[in-house]
Amino acid sequence: MSTARSTGRDTSHSAARGSARSTVLESEEHQALRAAVSALGKRYGRDYMTRVVADGGHPDELWADAAKLGYLGVNLPEEYGGGGGGIAELSIVLEELGAAGSPLLMMVVSPAICGTVIARFGTEAQKRAWLPGLADGSRTMAFGITEPDAGSNSHRITTTARRDPGSGDWLLTGRKVFISGVDIADATLIVGRTSDARTGSLKPCLFIVPRDTPGFERRQIAMELQAAEKQFELVLDDVRLPADALVGDEDAGLLQLFAGLNPERIMTAAFALGMARYALHRATEYAKERSVWKTPIGAHQAIAHPLAQSHIEIELARLMTQKAARLYDEGEDMAAGEAANMAKLAAADACVKAVDQAVHTLGGNGLTKEFGLASLIVASRVARIAPVSREMILNYVSHQTLGLPKSY
Repeated sequence: MSTARSTGRDTSHSAARGSARSTVLESEEHQALRAAVSALGKRYGRDYMTRVVADGGHPDELWADAAKLGYLGVNLPEEYGGGGGGIAELSIVLEELGAAGSPLLMMVVSPAICGTVIARFGTEAQKRAWLPGLADGSRTMAFGITEPDAGSNSHRITTTARRDPGSGDWLLTGRKVFISGVDIADATLIVGRTSDARTGSLKPCLFIVPRDTPGFERRQIAMELQAAEKQFELVLDDVRLPADALVGDEDAGLLQLFAGLNPERIMTAAFALGMARYALHRATEYAKERSVWKTPIGAHQAIAHPLAQSHIEIELARLMTQKAARLYDEGEDMAAGEAANMAKLAAADACVKAVDQAVHTLGGNGLTKEFGLASLIVASRVARIAPVSREMILNYVSHQTLGLPKSY
């Protein structure tokens, strides 16, 4: 078991900002993990991340420290250098780093999506080539699924792969947009489609595309979002890949794809929960200290009740996130799909409301660089938009859970 799962409790720090009591439903191992990661996050904090973004860099020091302690690969198999845990443990790591003001967005795509897909479906050679590096942080992977014209409809993906009959190589052609961290990732796990020889229809498949592969071009997208991880448009122009670039079985592409999408939703929920907790903590501390007419503003119900409501919504979203992670780790893919979608929606909504209320609580100070909350207004919207919109989640629940007819 990795050091991340066996680290002793750090009694000098609360296991979670303002929510230590909520961990009583977790195992002692998970509580210890929360406490240890929280301590690491606080050593860096929001000021560190703000400085990194302002300098146009990446949080390499935090990434290296998290890797050294075994946190980045806590979900990956032990035989490939991971911690032998699951998405439950990895989501705790991301949430606690976020609650300290220093989230690592690449955790969502590199160990959670790409690491999970390769661990579950990759060939032995692919596992040995990629999992140890993903586990110890020395290698990273981006994930490319979104396309300009496909939107939320993965069935309309137009990036196609065809075989070169002479060499057996794959040739990939297509475009992707809003792909995070391609500039720092060693490779990108690209979702394409191949032709089914039996039916002639296209089926999804996943390919490992190294960053410097000829024909694999990227263009940074200018974003209002202030984040260390940049967003890119990708163009694949007859990108030639060896036969072993295909992950797993060509006929199991859809299963492999959703094996990565459920962890993505759970980790997005964890990312949102961390940000929400950070914002709520800053607001409540301010409400305790800021006095008007000799009374702390937190004594007034107009301030206190919205913050209390935000805390409740965060805790409810966390419970659903924990449920989704547990179902996924137990192999209950169908149930995990429903729970992961609901967790992502609940956490995203809780995050947007918490950030908005935090800024409102601080008033003018909420818009200053000193308090560092204003930039979260844009960042908090990310979880509502990506990796799937709240409207598509509501469609999923209405169709799959409630059995209501589709309108499309």
